[in-house]
Amino acid sequence: MGTSKLSQHDTKQDAFVSEERDQTGGNETALPPNDSQGDNIIAAKLAAEREKDMGVWQAIRAYPKAVCFSMILSMSLIMESYDLTLTRNFFGLPQFRKRFGHPLDNGDYQLTSSWMSGLQNGTQVGQILGLMLAGILTERYGYKKTIIGCMLFLTCFIFLFFFATRIEMLFAASILCGLPWGAFQTLTTTYAADVTPLTLRPILTTFVNMCWTIGYLISGGVLRGLLGRKDDWAWRIPYAIQWVFLPPLITAVLFTPESPIWLVRKGRLDDARKSLRRLTSASTWPEEEIERKVALIDYENRMEKKLTEGVSYLDCFKGTNLKRTEITCCAWLAQIACGASFASNGTYFLQQVGLDPAQSFNFSLGTSGLALLGTLLAWFILTRVGRRRLYLCGLASLFLILLTIGFMGIPAPMPGVAWASGVLLMIFVAIYDLTIGPIGYCLVSEIPSSRLRIKTVILARNTYNIASICANFLNPPILNPTAWNLRGKGVSYGLAFAF
Repeated sequence: MGTSKLSQHDTKQDAFVSEERDQTGGNETALPPNDSQGDNIIAAKLAAEREKDMGVWQAIRAYPKAVCFSMILSMSLIMESYDLTLTRNFFGLPQFRKRFGHPLDNGDYQLTSSWMSGLQNGTQVGQILGLMLAGILTERYGYKKTIIGCMLFLTCFIFLFFFATRIEMLFAASILCGLPWGAFQTLTTTYAADVTPLTLRPILTTFVNMCWTIGYLISGGVLRGLLGRKDDWAWRIPYAIQWVFLPPLITAVLFTPESPIWLVRKGRLDDARKSLRRLTSASTWPEEEIERKVALIDYENRMEKKLTEGVSYLDCFKGTNLKRTEITCCAWLAQIACGASFASNGTYFLQQVGLDPAQSFNFSLGTSGLALLGTLLAWFILTRVGRRRLYLCGLASLFLILLTIGFMGIPAPMPGVAWASGVLLMIFVAIYDLTIGPIGYCLVSEIPSSRLRIKTVILARNTYNIASICANFLNPPILNPTAWNLRGKGVSYGLAFAF
């Protein structure tokens, strides 16, 4: 099955993406257009050539508002990252463990490994359902209405977290909040790919990864500041802070223009022109260029519609789209398989290898800071180093770090080993957010065709969530002193997948 020559510019990036595109038949000839479309075809070609030749700063000057709106929507992931990190960090919070756990012989309190897995996997189940619903709702109602609706539902669901008195209530809240969280994960990435030119997509999709690291940093800082409290407000206040994010985000989304690609798919060409005017700079993007851009989107949409008639999830597994789906799913699957899920429980892990709660949360803050730095550096490296080379170097480095942590977990816990494990964990996260983390977001936005982008990204994210569920069943018993208590030796499964 062929693809449009005009749409080839949508995924031509560097050697990594080019190789995969060649394997998927990206150089085949498109179905010939109707002769009556001559003027629109010429306009589409001119728009494609201009966008392809844009430099980074030229693209920013042409699309300044698109950059801002894309970043605003991506900031919803700061809220989501903060929310998701709370659960894992609460496992290391003594006040939370005392409220929802059970006493041990040494006077400490611990949650059972089954409930630790359950709380994390409840969120994953909700996200899987939310991702599937997001694809259906966005196709019908658009990005804006779907995202605002999800935020309103999340505002209500947070009450269940805040007023929880039993761990079962936390489990129910995890599933319900997972529904809108799943939608945010995919819609922010696909919106950035829809409204920005080719040159800016690596930067803005990498910014999505940065939003996750900012959320980690805020979560760690809040919990470290509340560590001295001895009452239930030590965990209730972090839950309440989730409400702080929502009013400004909802207000910002209300003023965000709808995706012009979605509007063209719905036949609303005039609305697509209005949206493009709001996304571009009038001084560098005159009305003639707006018409050309709409013609390009319309042409690509019609060509892809002929090639992927029906636009169902089944189409993601047909012809060249099957290869695109495989690559996209693997790009996100690797984020779990490389051992990052183990590192995400770093606060709890460091306590099990010998650090006290205050020291473990200090390490968590430092780790989040390095993650943010790694993502910032990725902005510069991604434009100079190929995706494939950076991806492989990242996996090799993570493998060596996991191997070292595993060997250090063999002897009994000692202060020196605990500090060394903490430092290695910080390096692990920094390398991950320099390589595997941001590149994954680049690939999942670049590889799918524009018509199947939302559905392909949803399938990829659900692959990620299913892998997360498996990891969440393994990590708690590996670390929990009442279960397997393997400590650092438990990284062995991450070693196998990273290799």
